[in-house]
Amino acid sequence: MKVEYYREYSNTLKRFMEIKVFGHSGKPCIAFPTECGRFYDYENRGIIESMKWYIENGKIQVFCVDSKDDMSWLSKDLLAIDRMKNQEAYFNYILDEVVPFVYEVNGSDSSNGIMTFGIALGAMHALNFVIRRPDVFNSVLALSGIYHSGFYIKDYADELSFLNSPLDSLTKMKHNHPYVALYKKARIFICVGQGFYEDECLKDTKELDFQFKRLGIPVFVDYWGYDKPHDWPSWLEQVPYFLYKILD
Repeated sequence: MKVEYYREYSNTLKRFMEIKVFGHSGKPCIAFPTECGRFYDYENRGIIESMKWYIENGKIQVFCVDSKDDMSWLSKDLLAIDRMKNQEAYFNYILDEVVPFVYEVNGSDSSNGIMTFGIALGAMHALNFVIRRPDVFNSVLALSGIYHSGFYIKDYADELSFLNSPLDSLTKMKHNHPYVALYKKARIFICVGQGFYEDECLKDTKELDFQFKRLGIPVFVDYWGYDKPHDWPSWLEQVPYFLYKILD
């Protein structure tokens, strides 16, 4: 498996950010780590190994990025308004700096679109990019996520908290919104278990399911059993199962 490491200064975030790329070709996929995670977490946890066949056979090229959740969703020190500004800066970093980098390394162009992938808070990031920019991101695999900003910032709300809240965005969306047509062309896969510590994720996934159906958007939402907790063994089983469906 081809593996490359990059450390580049981000003009958007004003700090160095790290990315690890797995694979030589295929569908470009930006992988967002779990809460406050790092670019190496999916490799260390076995997720990349679970993707190995698809990576080595040129079906997918995975770009594992760093998070900034400690300065946004999960910050305990900053005011909510500043946390949301930091989240928006991270969104712009991915869109303005990582996306061009992905196309350069992958050798493809914008006509192919980019896939996103994430687990837990990473799932919220992954879906958020598809909801906000379906012209750029046209596939997503989101596992065990909570998809509304209120879970993280409680009673605070502003424009940025709304824009970065996939469930809120879909709830307010009308059938004639131009993005609805793009969502219908996208490959959207969402999964949640029903075991321990999945209650909030299950609740949000069911609401997402409802909103997608309300808008007539064909998505694949899957509910795994009560023996599938919010934990790595569940996700290690789910990832290759869904990659087969997304990349067929």
